[in-house]
Amino acid sequence: MLYHLSISNYALIDAADINFMSGFTVITGETGAGKSILLGALSLILGQRSDVSVLRDKSRKCVVEAGFNLSGYALESLFHREDVDYEEETLIRREILPSGKSRAFVNDMPVTLAFLKELADHLIDVHSQHQNLLLGTNDFQLGVVDAVAGNEQLLESYKEVFRAYRKLVKERDALIEQNQKQQADRDYWEFQAVQLREAALQEEEQEELEKELQQLSHVEEIKGALATANLLLMEQEFPVLDGLHQVHQEVGRIADYLENGSELSERLSSVYIELKDLARELGDRATSVEFDPQRIRMVQDRLDLLYSLQQKHHVDNNKALLALLVELEQKLGGLDAFDEDLKVLNKRVATQEEALQKMAQELSAARKAVFKEIEERIAGQLAELGMPNARLRLQHQDSGSYGEQGRDLIQFLFSANKNGDLCDIPKVASGGELSRLMLCIKSLLTSARSLPTLIFDEIDTGVSGEIADRMGRIMLEMGQSLQVISITHLPQIAGKGQHHYKVFKRDTEAHTLSEIKALDADARVLEIAGMLSGAELSEAALTNAREFLK
Repeated sequence: MLYHLSISNYALIDAADINFMSGFTVITGETGAGKSILLGALSLILGQRSDVSVLRDKSRKCVVEAGFNLSGYALESLFHREDVDYEEETLIRREILPSGKSRAFVNDMPVTLAFLKELADHLIDVHSQHQNLLLGTNDFQLGVVDAVAGNEQLLESYKEVFRAYRKLVKERDALIEQNQKQQADRDYWEFQAVQLREAALQEEEQEELEKELQQLSHVEEIKGALATANLLLMEQEFPVLDGLHQVHQEVGRIADYLENGSELSERLSSVYIELKDLARELGDRATSVEFDPQRIRMVQDRLDLLYSLQQKHHVDNNKALLALLVELEQKLGGLDAFDEDLKVLNKRVATQEEALQKMAQELSAARKAVFKEIEERIAGQLAELGMPNARLRLQHQDSGSYGEQGRDLIQFLFSANKNGDLCDIPKVASGGELSRLMLCIKSLLTSARSLPTLIFDEIDTGVSGEIADRMGRIMLEMGQSLQVISITHLPQIAGKGQHHYKVFKRDTEAHTLSEIKALDADARVLEIAGMLSGAELSEAALTNAREFLK
């Protein structure tokens, strides 16, 4: 329940403090006095966006604060989820700074606008004139039926199953789409894989071939160098080996007399043996190295193939080509596994759809079960509001597909006249008929579930006289189970209020301000009399006002 509203520096309101009571409260005032401004300020508490244009004094911030008694609202889990302190008497504050920035607080803890909106949905239901148009929408009509049927838990369970079903369908569709794209690439992948397989790639092959080609391309240089080296070591007039042998002999002859002579002799012997072996190997290599143009062509062709494959696939070694081959084979293997994967996924979708169908049928049955109750109760209240021939019929169709709310298309068909054709509400209902029909539906919802504070913004548009009096009675009855606040311009409804506030304008030397005040019994007589007769209060108007208040 809303028990307090404080507004400062908002539009024409400099400062206002209002204490609200339970039951049925009315707010009256001349056109333009600021009733809509009051709702605008309240909309900040509901999480609506705003800017500096709402600041009366552009140098000061605007502050709107509302106090709610949350006893019985069962909102503890919502507060805990957002890590906000829960208090049975909760304060919501909204500030609009001169810079244009906005801040929101719940129990002095900063919160997001998203949380504020979610919280406000549990606290206040504002019905303005344009919301009468909702009567013709499928979502609103479906919501009315679910509320009367008490389908909240059933609908939430259905939504969980539906979301799981939709996820599986998306997964299956994505698999099919991916496979279709990949099937288009199958021939290309297979061609690439065959080409790489036939190349019989080896990881270190390129480096070895490049070395071999280097040698084959310089055969004559190699052969000449080896032959020259062998000649110098063994076959020239004074071979290096002969000279080294002579050196070894000379050192050996004095080894016994020379310090470390034996060691020097052994080292020379070792060098001689090694050099002799090396000379022999150089000679053999010089003889074995031959120019082989066929082998050169083979190596060159092989390297050309490797270079071509690497350039084609934008890599620079065989290791990367081999990794690519593994990747291609995995893709082709995945294509081969598609049928089995799709079969498994189709089975999961079918199982989930079976569960979804069962829940959708249960939901549909629960909805149809309350059609007659809704039709009879609305017709009964419309008769009380001066529409004895009004009829409301609920028509059901299967949409043919599953949606967030089930498979049902529910349409409210209406006729205000005797034997009139039943049609969509927006096509046949006048403004006054829409107002009365919406009030009946709100009254129905009040008895079906626990609604938050309900605010009517001139729902009485298009009605007057005895009908307005009956509308006032319905609002008063609704006020017995919840807090109802009605902004009205009709004295018949104003007279039914248990609490009465007046919005008015007051001129100062510099500004025009909107203010609101609670009316006592005598002030209410004057206010309602003014609504009946205008500025000049007649005795008859005062008498009528007293009668309204009885």
